Amino acid sequence: MKNRLKDLRAERGWSQGELAEQLAVSRQTINAIETEKYDPSLPLALKIAKLFKRPVEEIFEV
Repeated sequence: MKNRLKDLRAERGWSQGELAEQLAVSRQTINAIETEKYDPSLPLALKIAKLFKRPVEEIFEV
């Protein structure tokens, strides 16, 4: 699943660790999502969308 997480995180100047902290996941989870090695669960995808105030579809593409 393609995603824009890295770009959105960079726009805010956040490190992977800072984003992970806000989402209550590990930095490794953020890295795996950004490198498309892991697809987030629906609850995590919704949390990410809420944090960035964007629709899920705008962040994640099938």
